[in-house]
Amino acid sequence: MIEIRRIDYGDPRAVVIREAMDVEMGALYADINDGLSDEMIANVAAALTVHPEEMVATVGAFDGDDLVGHAALRPFEDALEVKRVIVLPDYRGQGVSKRLMSELETVAHERGIDRMVLQTGPRQLEAIALYERIGYVLTDNFGFYAAVPFFLCYEKHLSN
Repeated sequence: MIEIRRIDYGDPRAVVIREAMDVEMGALYADINDGLSDEMIANVAAALTVHPEEMVATVGAFDGDDLVGHAALRPFEDALEVKRVIVLPDYRGQGVSKRLMSELETVAHERGIDRMVLQTGPRQLEAIALYERIGYVLTDNFGFYAAVPFFLCYEKHLSN
């Protein structure tokens, strides 16, 4: 049975799962820089940079002691931004990512935040389907993402 727990962003297991995400996303978007200007490549890099000290909450999905899913939050204006959502391949399709997202919403409620935002890429079809299924709607690209027109940004207003 998968258990959702709050963890530290710097937890070594979290570092490992984020590295796995980087490898997977690197392969998925391997050709993304082809034909982009140096300025746009720099914009993409700046937009995707995550500073650990900005994270206000991190949640993990555990199968026993094994971390099999991860998601985090950082502030953005009056909202919390969802970052670094990953579920290991063997655990996909079991509702783990939905449970991680639900726990992030619980964190937002606890902090008195009623809006969540996120960015994803156009090739992450399963992620897009999840976000739309749980109530996120496309919004204008925000923050650093505004400089990258092919990013997709979503928001969700939480009910109290």
